[in-house]
Amino acid sequence: MSEAERATTVEPDVQVELFSQPRFLTGIRGLVTQLARRLGFEEGAAGKISLALDEAICNVINHGYDRRPDGRIWIRIWALEAPRPGLRIVVEDRARMVDPAKIRSRDLDDIRPGGLGVHIIREVMDDVVYEQRDGGGMRLTLVKHLADAVADGKKADS
Repeated sequence: MSEAERATTVEPDVQVELFSQPRFLTGIRGLVTQLARRLGFEEGAAGKISLALDEAICNVINHGYDRRPDGRIWIRIWALEAPRPGLRIVVEDRARMVDPAKIRSRDLDDIRPGGLGVHIIREVMDDVVYEQRDGGGMRLTLVKHLADAVADGKKADS
């Protein structure tokens, strides 16, 4: 069973529902950073996971809901156990649907502010799956394995 399939069949360890308002991002970042730390991720890796989630939620707010403050966003989080411990995060919304094949970062040679959220998400997380939800909206499944985070940190130290 894939990570995305398991994300819809097993109850999450943490579940949060919020409106599409940027003021709630600080609390979500803090929650995810602290949870990742408790699950064994180093401070830097926990911060990167939090940044990836922040970028995902910002994309929902800015592009999916066109900055409307009344959109709903659901975040579900699972602590992954052996054989590959880590963290799975699923972000769902009822915002405008897009073709998952068309979700990509802008060209990195195009130097200007913004537009790198998808790139950051894909660089930080081990698995990234965008899906259209039945009944409207999108689902984003993010997975980061603890062993991969440790290996990423060792590469960065080299």
